[in-house]
Amino acid sequence: MTQANDNTLVTANQAGKQESFWARHWSKVTAAAIWVALIGVILWVMRANDLTLSEFFLAGIAWAQASPLAPLAYILLYAIRPLTLFSSVLLTLAGGFLFGPAWGVVYTVIGANLSATVAFFVGRYFGSGVLDDGEAQGFVQRYARRMRENSFETVLIMRLIFLPYDLVNYLAGFLRIHYGAFILATIIGSIPGTIAFVFLGASLSPDEITAMFMTGEVPSLDWRILAVSLL
Repeated sequence: MTQANDNTLVTANQAGKQESFWARHWSKVTAAAIWVALIGVILWVMRANDLTLSEFFLAGIAWAQASPLAPLAYILLYAIRPLTLFSSVLLTLAGGFLFGPAWGVVYTVIGANLSATVAFFVGRYFGSGVLDDGEAQGFVQRYARRMRENSFETVLIMRLIFLPYDLVNYLAGFLRIHYGAFILATIIGSIPGTIAFVFLGASLSPDEITAMFMTGEVPSLDWRILAVSLL
């Protein structure tokens, strides 16, 4: 009888732990489900219209090109780009192609920083509670603390050495780096690369930009090419 009661108690405790986990993480699980659903809808539209991912976005850009809302559409598309895992370089080249070097830089800087903000807060949301203060003596915790103490310098260096854009965004959010320092370093650190790729995009022909979206291949950034694009 005692053993049966013990088993019942253990089962109840396990159920309590499971319920506690759901109570603590239901919002994150829900957000992940919405994320998966969004990707599913995009894939369904692509499949129904026999489009690749590059063609899907190219069709959207072609539609927006004929509309006065094109700049807004481009910025919004750039902002949600982290949720689609689409290449930021291709969109930056498209910005130069669609809007020219001057406005292309302006719209891309706005869109890229909105994109960085989205990825930053996604990383912060899903990283919440992972690095607890109670484990502050661990290697990862100590490294995260040093990054927080030197947030601006750390992010700026990562931008200037061209680490993967989204990786830096998610990592900064996950480690709970101060947002103000993050976004300021992102704006400053990403401007050189943004200018380079926007000017390169402005120099491309329609056939060249279309081929890039179809194949997903991005030309390597050669400063000789950039110099020609400025002419």
